[in-house]
Amino acid sequence: MTATPEAIDLARTAARAADDKLAHDIVALDVSDQLGLTDVFVLAAAPTERQVGAVVDEVLDACREAGVKPLRREGERQQRWVLLDFGDIIVHVQHAEEREFYDLERLWKDCERIDLELPEHPEGVREAAEVVEQRPWWVVDDQD
Repeated sequence: MTATPEAIDLARTAARAADDKLAHDIVALDVSDQLGLTDVFVLAAAPTERQVGAVVDEVLDACREAGVKPLRREGERQQRWVLLDFGDIIVHVQHAEEREFYDLERLWKDCERIDLELPEHPEGVREAAEVVEQRPWWVVDDQD
């Protein structure tokens, strides 16, 4: 058994939304053979709690626009690992430290990866976004 086309389409929608908010390490795994609860895990990471929240909000908006509401949401208060359960897919948005520590790709290594058809980004764009996001609020950009 493999993931349904509807689940793959929704996973791509969620991944594009996460990508729009500069999430990194976005991966989709077809867990339908190993797990009866869902078809696809979408994994995404962000360098700060604030950005985790922004990614989650964007994913929720994009999925609602696609006509799908989450069945369950967990972890939004701490914004270190937020889980969004849409039934056919489960989206995990993790702080980069949690992503590295829990290494869900290793746990689900037997699952096939799904091509998310995400756009390529120029080298350094994501890293620059992370640096800006991690700057203290009182640091002002003098390039204007």
